[in-house]
Amino acid sequence: MPLPKLTLVLGGAASGKSTFAESLILQGGRAPVYIATAQIFDDEMAEKVRRHREMRGAGWTTIEEPLDVPNALSQVSATQPVLIDCATLWLTNVILGDHDVATHSAKLIAGLAACKAPIVIVSNEVGQGIVPDNALSRKFRNAQGRLNQQLAAEADLVIAVMAGLPLALKGDLP
Repeated sequence: MPLPKLTLVLGGAASGKSTFAESLILQGGRAPVYIATAQIFDDEMAEKVRRHREMRGAGWTTIEEPLDVPNALSQVSATQPVLIDCATLWLTNVILGDHDVATHSAKLIAGLAACKAPIVIVSNEVGQGIVPDNALSRKFRNAQGRLNQQLAAEADLVIAVMAGLPLALKGDLP
């Protein structure tokens, strides 16, 4: 079964969402593109990125783009399935870079719509915990919730992953 135009894979931290998203991308047997939004600022993040690369293995074209994901999407062909991992780190980059969240989110949604390739985008579900104790964390949590809603509205397939198990929220599991 071919990938839909846009798939959103949601989950909490270490829920298995990235591994599941990678398995979706690899089902088609075509050379995948990985758009990495992470920025490495410390040893812990460097190790996380190293583990993700190792787990993916060879055969992936990686584009490191922490902010301008629409430009990265414009570089792929219609036959290359794309995994964007992840919208949460992308949003972090937008907020910490003091960019306008609404403008950048609108550009991201437009870039996803314009891309001819099938896309799987990973995002964290951050709204199920306690109310954060500081303004920046609350701003981020609320912006992430709004972004996830926008992505889900545009997606053909939305999957929640908990404990490594997928649950279709919109559409049917492949």
